Amino acid sequence: MKRKRYENLDQVSTAKTFKDLRNWRKERRGKNKDLSFQVPSVQPEVQFLHTNKTEPTITWIGHSTFLIQINEKNILTDPVWANQLGIDKRLTPPGIHITDLPPIDIVLISHSHYDHLHYSSIKKLKGNPRFLVPVGLGQWFRKRKFQHVIEFSWWDEQKVVDLDFTFTPAQHWTKRTLTDTNRSHWGGWILNNDNTCIYFAGDSGYFKGFQEMGKRHSIDYCLMPIGAYEPEWFMSSQHVNPEEAVQAFIDTGAKYMVPMHYGAYRLADDTPKEALDRLCTDWDQRELERERLKVMKIGETIRL
Repeated sequence: MKRKRYENLDQVSTAKTFKDLRNWRKERRGKNKDLSFQVPSVQPEVQFLHTNKTEPTITWIGHSTFLIQINEKNILTDPVWANQLGIDKRLTPPGIHITDLPPIDIVLISHSHYDHLHYSSIKKLKGNPRFLVPVGLGQWFRKRKFQHVIEFSWWDEQKVVDLDFTFTPAQHWTKRTLTDTNRSHWGGWILNNDNTCIYFAGDSGYFKGFQEMGKRHSIDYCLMPIGAYEPEWFMSSQHVNPEEAVQAFIDTGAKYMVPMHYGAYRLADDTPKEALDRLCTDWDQRELERERLKVMKIGETIRL
């Protein structure tokens, strides 16, 4: 039976030709980028994270990897501890060593790209986590002997260990091999209890779906990507730029924005400093309250 090939809303295509890729690589060689800036980091609160049973928290490990503690559960988003992706070495080390994590209850996977789904990382996790994954990706997990796997289609909702999870649309694509392009879906996750709602956007270009998140959910914290957007003629359909990230945050109606998806891997031509500078400039030009922008340090934990 032929496996389904998934699409974006309104059939927006992110496909690029070999010529497009060649032109981008040629353009990249002509750029002189300052890569000396590193995203600041702090010593992680490892002991607190192991003993915490009462305070809801978000800890940024790096890139799109967060440890979320809520309802006495430890939840990881897109766990990636890889020191290198392809030929590019990691720019900053993870905020917490993978062996220092508490036992994990739930893992949220946004899509199958290697900077979001890293087998060597997830097989090292402590505990016996449930993996919540996009439709079409369950087979990949079961083939590797992961037992507790739940597939979600867009807008599927399910209660898992006393928390409500919703898989939300994104504008992106998937690929791990030469033959599996868009054979599994992609998206973001909304998790909430009676007091807190967190939206983890995954990877996405700017699209009308962000407004729908705000219509359906009352979001407190929006974890929004801001990096891997340059050159925009190549990346815009699949990755928001910093200004689009701010607009997407506004669309969701969330109270606070936490930027992510920058500073760990050089997936495109923008630098972490450029992404942060553009984000903060646009934020101020829109006259948004600065306390609503939570720019985290790697390894930092915020109490919600």
